Amino acid sequence: MEHPAITMSGLCAVGGVMGYARKGSLPSLIAGGTFSVLYGVAGYLLKQNADYGLELALGASSMLLVAGISRGAPTGFKKPVPIILTVLGGLSTTYYAKKYSEFY
Repeated sequence: MEHPAITMSGLCAVGGVMGYARKGSLPSLIAGGTFSVLYGVAGYLLKQNADYGLELALGASSMLLVAGISRGAPTGFKKPVPIILTVLGGLSTTYYAKKYSEFY
């Protein structure tokens, strides 16, 4: 269950660095780093079978989904970054919501 969180951690880190490298966007770097740390901690907690790993992964996924929707809605989802954020956030939210319902 920790593999998707670790993968999302890496993807968010790469996305934040790419946003900064291409456009000089400091908010992209900060957001990518923040989500990367959240997913990394969630993955670690899940791997250790510790408390709150699943909830942290679900929360980070939900925030990523909301961020993608809020960035994509004004442009009609015509730009690739909001689409990627929305798809990744939606998939990971669905996965962790399913795991949460199975566990509890």
